[in-house]
Order: sequence, then structure tokens, then C-alpha cells
Amino acid sequence: MNPGPRLWDISPPVDSGTPVFPGDTPYAQEWTLTIGPGCPVNVGRVTLSPHVGAHADAPLHFDPAGAAIGVLDLAPFLGPCRVIHVIGAPFVTVAHVAPHAERLEARVLVRSYACRPRDRFDPDLPAFDPAALEWLADRGVRLVGTDSASVDPASSKTLDAHQVLHRRDLRVLEGLCLDAIPEGLYELIALPLRLTGADASPVRAVLREVAP
Repeated sequence: MNPGPRLWDISPPVDSGTPVFPGDTPYAQEWTLTIGPGCPVNVGRVTLSPHVGAHADAPLHFDPAGAAIGVLDLAPFLGPCRVIHVIGAPFVTVAHVAPHAERLEARVLVRSYACRPRDRFDPDLPAFDPAALEWLADRGVRLVGTDSASVDPASSKTLDAHQVLHRRDLRVLEGLCLDAIPEGLYELIALPLRLTGADASPVRAVLREVAP
């Protein structure tokens, strides 16, 4: 039997130990129903920020008049993507992405960590130079993804990179796990939930092998 194209799950596990941005709501779960006499099922209640783990930000996250995640076009979250390594740099700059100019796809994922932190929030998280996002948008990129918790520095109050995303109508994925992903061409599948009033959504982000 043909096993089909290889899949890489680039969503980090989510549990009560998953780090979140300071002040954000961590993941928590409790049982509201359990299997036993008179109850045939387990049913749980989950509390979490929509920014826990791999997630997609909506314009509403950084613009009070912006669109919620549940009304966004899904097309940018599905299709060919290019994975680029910028490991160890505090900022992703134009100089990092320009060498890939001839191989860009409409979706670009940037691996910043050699090994993404799993049990702590990184206050020195790698971020994007807003000029790099402008450069990518100028070349037809529609979605940018990162293994960092944010495209802006953790201390930023102006969110300059997020503002470029908004102005250029770019979608963004944050919190991906790209530790095992080589540079190259893949198909991205990372659909947000249809949360009609939310500023973000968790995604189950997957890369699928592209036939040579």
C-alpha cells in the first residue's frame, strides 16, 4: 500500500505546562462529566488563550476595528510554502530572506530556534524586522509563520511588525514547532477555527511533502 506523502506535525503539544505570554491565560482542563453509572461519556471543559501553542492572529488582535479570526479567508492558510532557516538571529531581516527571493512561495515559515523552548516563555524571543515583512509582502507573500511566540519583541508596546501585517493584509502563524524541519518546499495546512468573535485561534499546523 502506498503510504502517501509524508506529514510533519509542526504544532507543539498543548497542556498545562505549555508556556504563554506573561499575563495571558494558560491551558487548563477539568472534567464536567465522567464515565460511570448513569453516564456513558467523558466530557471536559477547556480554558485557554487562543494564543496558546501554534496559533493564527487575526487583525482584531492588534486593531480594535479589525476582523475576527472566524471571518478571515482560509486560502492563505493552505497551500505551497517555503521554510527558511534564520537560526540564532534576534531579528529576521531583509538580509536573511533576500537570498531566497527566487524560491519564495505565497507562504513563508521562518525557523528561528535550533530547539524551541518547551517549558518556559522566552523574553528574548526572536522577532521580525518590519522591513523584512514589507519585503516579503512586496514579493507576493500572503502568510508568514514563525516558531517564535511573536513577530514583535516581547517588550514591544507599538507592535510595529504586527502593524505591517495589518497594513499589508498578511496572515500570520506564531508558536510553530520547526525543530525537525529542513529548509525547502512543502504544502502548509494550518486552518484556524471559525471563532466569529475571537482575536486568534489555535491551529493544528501540518506540513505535507511535495512530490519532486
